[in-house]
Amino acid sequence: MDTRVADLVSLAIRGLPAAFIPDTAEFAQTVRAVRGRRQIELVPEGTNLRYAAIVALGLATRPRPDQAEVLQAHPLSELVSVVREHARESTDLGAVALTAWAAAEVAGSPDLTLLSRLAAELASSRPLPTVVASWMLAAAVASLRVSSEDAGPSAEIAQNSRNRLLAAQGPDGIFPHALPAASLGRWRAHVGCFADQVYPIQSLARFAALTGDDEALAGANRAAQRICALQGTAGQWWWHYDTRDGSVVEGYPVYSVHQHGMAPMALFDLVEAGGDDHTDEIVAGLDWLDMHPEVLDELVSDRRSQIWRKVGRREPAKAARKIAALTTSLRAGWHLRGLDAILPPSKIDHECRPYELGWLLYAWHFGDTHQLEETS
Repeated sequence: MDTRVADLVSLAIRGLPAAFIPDTAEFAQTVRAVRGRRQIELVPEGTNLRYAAIVALGLATRPRPDQAEVLQAHPLSELVSVVREHARESTDLGAVALTAWAAAEVAGSPDLTLLSRLAAELASSRPLPTVVASWMLAAAVASLRVSSEDAGPSAEIAQNSRNRLLAAQGPDGIFPHALPAASLGRWRAHVGCFADQVYPIQSLARFAALTGDDEALAGANRAAQRICALQGTAGQWWWHYDTRDGSVVEGYPVYSVHQHGMAPMALFDLVEAGGDDHTDEIVAGLDWLDMHPEVLDELVSDRRSQIWRKVGRREPAKAARKIAALTTSLRAGWHLRGLDAILPPSKIDHECRPYELGWLLYAWHFGDTHQLEETS
């Protein structure tokens, strides 16, 4: 791990305590920089079960002193137990899938209650967000890796989620935002965001590594090849893509977590599974954190131990994305001219969500997780 990555990992360990709520062993929805009476303050807001599960996955890659620093002496086993308890009552399938993933990978014990819920949802005909289906596949693979005999319906979950993802993939490798895409309606059916590419790449690569499934690996490779071919000249991972022709629908916002966490972790999993090596694109993505041409101010704040969330347009209520989705729905590749001048991408969002730092830790661990010694 080079010095730059080591510095980012160190920053994540220092920054995550600002989002931890020790009284309930939960994590905030976000940490926002606000102007106080005398200085800038970091203020945690809300709670988020998904983010807590992701932080658990990230912290499990770190030695116990780092875990203790983030969790303020609470053991990681307590965080996992709290996440599992809340997930059993949650109606958020994404949180359920991430928790099932963490239960298997961090606690070393597939959670049959959560896995059964995922299997039942996949067996239904209801549409699924692509991201959630990908997390289901990752949870199933993690459970099968721990114990194929005690993983309950994990094999069924893995096969069904794998099939649904590959069936929806576009001709140029781009995944839509939902499975099936038609469930989104005319104006959004053709659009897939960056997360809709990264999580399928990761989970399909892991499934291929576990099973030797060449078709799953090929699907992951095609998606990775396309987003890498479209990467910005300064290393930007763009935001919205067109499933029909593999073009960029709208580039902004550019999210910091895509640069330092999500793209690296998926592309590392791909090459580990026998897929293509995209190290150059990973490095270019990291470079954007330091040399972003859109804004002058820093994105990596050593002083606050945070990485600011994104660079976006100065616009009313996601106007550029709505316009781009509409114009490209009428004709692939049709964009309004002069949009960058009218709605310039020059605004930093001064907040940091704990999952962003969690994925940073997870992406750069290069080894086995520090599995829990005690679980509940």
